Amino acid sequence: MIRAAFYDPASKQLRSGGPELIEEWDRSQVGTIWVILENESPEAERELLSSRFGVHRLAVTDALRDRHPPKIEPFADNTFILLKGLDADSTSLDFQTIQLALFVGERFLLTRSSGHSVSTGRLLTELTSGAIPPDTAPAGLALLLCRTVADRFLPLLLAVEQRLEEMEDEMVMKPSDELLAELLRQKSDLKKVLRILQYHAQVFSSARSNTPVQLGGHDHELTDVQEQLDRLLSLARLYYELTDDLMNGYLSISSHRLNQIMQTLTIVTVIFVPITFMAGIYGMNFEFMPELGFRYSYFILIGAMVTVVAAILLLFYHRGWLGGPPRG
Repeated sequence: MIRAAFYDPASKQLRSGGPELIEEWDRSQVGTIWVILENESPEAERELLSSRFGVHRLAVTDALRDRHPPKIEPFADNTFILLKGLDADSTSLDFQTIQLALFVGERFLLTRSSGHSVSTGRLLTELTSGAIPPDTAPAGLALLLCRTVADRFLPLLLAVEQRLEEMEDEMVMKPSDELLAELLRQKSDLKKVLRILQYHAQVFSSARSNTPVQLGGHDHELTDVQEQLDRLLSLARLYYELTDDLMNGYLSISSHRLNQIMQTLTIVTVIFVPITFMAGIYGMNFEFMPELGFRYSYFILIGAMVTVVAAILLLFYHRGWLGGPPRG
């Protein structure tokens, strides 16, 4: 599908439509046009980009790839911006991405996405409704689109903040394997967000240092995109570190509880080992055991067992293993 928005400075009107507006733009010699390519065949996209608008073949090849790192690359007649944005169905950290390519010329803006772009549709609606001035330059539209792509990551990150608070309470009250699995998934997803935002932040930081000709005069818009990416990157890094801290805290709590269980089992074992030994000695079927002929042997043995158990419990209490204050 090819959509277009053509602004004619002579009539000061913005018209939206399809490929027919490209012909009108070509004849006008002064108007500006925004052409949006979605779900077109690669052959048709390549033909339009290369033959009609003179986009460099290497830039076209990068734009049509399924996967490519974000970049900003200046050419003689246009600047190529490649972004990685959220797809239309992404509303949580379990997201998928699309490739969004922008070609910014003096009189045109071309955008091509590997799937449906919510950001492109939102910006086009604002432009045609008058929320954005119709005479906005192609470079200005391109940077507004870059800002819109970045803004879509914000709700995902803010949702993580609320969930982190809930998981912290759950970790203390009722830790579970499901909570640990969710923390692992969240950490992995945040790492993916961090990688994407770092790519974009580096690209736009470089563009601010060496601004392409086609983006010249739009320093404020370029700075705005860069600052938003920096804020998002800081949030993503903070939530990644908090998730990692929660994982370590969960493992520490689990280890502490395991130590408590092992301590209890150790106490039980230590108590029963000596009395089991004593019972084993006098349970042997030897004929000559002098104690067996003594009238009070049984009571003496039971008393010895009770004494040993009491002594062990007193020792453990003295060391604080049974809840008493540790001494010495």
